[in-house]
Amino acid sequence: MAVEPIRSECLKNTVHARWSRRKVREKRTVVFTDYRQSPADSVFLSFNTKEKMTSQKFESFSLSSGLQVVVEPMPGVESAALTLMIPAGSVLDRPGRSGTAAILSEMFPRGAGQLSARELSAAMDNLGLQRSVAGGVGYITISAATTADRIAEAIPLIASIITAPHLDDEQFGPSRELVQQALSAIEDEPRQRLGQFLRRCSYSAPWGNPAEGTLVDVPEITLQDVQQHYTSFICPNHAVIGVAGNVIAAELQEAVAAAFDDWTPGRVTVSDTGDVEASPKHVEHDSAQTHIGLAWETVPYRHERYFEAWAAVSLLSGGMSSRLFTEVREKRGLCYAISASINTQKDQARVFGYAGTTNERAQETLDVMVAEIRRLHEGITEDELQRCKARAKSTLIMQQESTMSRSSSLARDTLHLGRVLGLQEIRSRIDSLTVDQVRDFALDYAPDSMVLVTIGPDALDASCLTAAAPTV
Repeated sequence: MAVEPIRSECLKNTVHARWSRRKVREKRTVVFTDYRQSPADSVFLSFNTKEKMTSQKFESFSLSSGLQVVVEPMPGVESAALTLMIPAGSVLDRPGRSGTAAILSEMFPRGAGQLSARELSAAMDNLGLQRSVAGGVGYITISAATTADRIAEAIPLIASIITAPHLDDEQFGPSRELVQQALSAIEDEPRQRLGQFLRRCSYSAPWGNPAEGTLVDVPEITLQDVQQHYTSFICPNHAVIGVAGNVIAAELQEAVAAAFDDWTPGRVTVSDTGDVEASPKHVEHDSAQTHIGLAWETVPYRHERYFEAWAAVSLLSGGMSSRLFTEVREKRGLCYAISASINTQKDQARVFGYAGTTNERAQETLDVMVAEIRRLHEGITEDELQRCKARAKSTLIMQQESTMSRSSSLARDTLHLGRVLGLQEIRSRIDSLTVDQVRDFALDYAPDSMVLVTIGPDALDASCLTAAAPTV
């Protein structure tokens, strides 16, 4: 559940040539947005950022239903991509029905309106539309990309699976079976299982709900449960569409308005906060390997100090020269894999750390890993920070060339921040980071305690987690 420098892991989403429910959980989870344009407004709000990298222009409008649309024209490309994010993920699954959003995500592309599943797929293939549906923790996300001259034709098809899906018995059985198969596959993947347990021990319910559901709950979910989830939570007034590519915003407005005209607004409420699973947590697994997961609190993406948080985590795990890789893997040879990343929801966030190692070296791996996390504030150099900045700028360059990456960012930024961060603004904020800022952040947000989850033959000694936090 790693988060790339600057933006969420979701930026790495691959657009598949067929509909598929991604197993990757979302890193930014939002249930609703406080940002609203007047539902009656349907005028363009335009602003420009003068960028050294490339000039960006963003145009936005809202439909009468409250659906927000943000467009980034990219004249230098031949493609166009669309990302629709609806806050209707597993965080809204009812107790005892974990997996409802995942099943709904599987059912969406299985026929819509007057088109059967096969006819709908053929129609999209005729437009060269690469597409994907992802049921995540906070969102159900629909992503699509094609040539720029065909995106307007594709919008009615994309809209139909949201406004007129075939949620019937014929499609329910196979969809639920596919979700069960995916869950069964996770049982054979300790690292994925670790991620699920780590989330549940880090966030209170429902924020810790797994995107995939659970093997216990999924067989109990009925078609009526899925239909109720759809009726209650698939609402335009909490959703955002991001479009990026060689497009004209005014033309897209007409296509979007016509396609989504009959999408009825609703009201989404989140369940009451529940409990957090106890930590340390050990899951016994007969294996020659031990998987170690750590988590501690940090600031979310919308926080004013987020970029300091990103830099601090990047020092820990931003590449082969990062501290965890160097001290734990390279110098000591303790593990074959190690990483740390930010997992951010709208109002809360965690750093998730992972290490995979042999059973004999598991305890030392944990001890050294925790020690490096606690001493993060020590000895930060300008060279270290410059390497972090260089990696981030490389990422930004690649993002500005990808219409899918840009459309995803448009939607997520709008939901999290109420506006879009231009690439030049991001670059400026990265460039302005100083060693003192990062060091101060590492001290201010040093973990007093950490969540620990392990999977392997034996539990580890967790006494290292309760050591005193660093002081100046």
